[in-house]
Amino acid sequence: MGKQDALVELLSVSDLFFLPSQSESFGLSALEAMSCGVPVISSSVGGLPELNLHGETGYIAEIGDVERMSKYAIELLSNEKRYEHFSINARKRAEHFSEENIVPMYEKFYDKVLGM
Repeated sequence: MGKQDALVELLSVSDLFFLPSQSESFGLSALEAMSCGVPVISSSVGGLPELNLHGETGYIAEIGDVERMSKYAIELLSNEKRYEHFSINARKRAEHFSEENIVPMYEKFYDKVLGM
């Protein structure tokens, strides 16, 4: 699909967000999907397990385990109640990483490091 300007609109109509990365520092794209209430199915690399809580906001599988990811997707899309629960949890989890929460944490850390 290339570069997109209407990211929120695209993510908001998505059912799932897959991130089968072999390497990932944090997973900003997963966070963006979660902020739109989209459950995430990701690999277990980098900061993804901290962001995407297995069994709460989505599912996590080992790197390259496409079969497991597929099973997770089918299970989630086949269970409307669980899907709704994950969608709500994904949105709430994304709020944890909001600017209002994260910036003060960084400032507090920098103050500590600088001895302020």
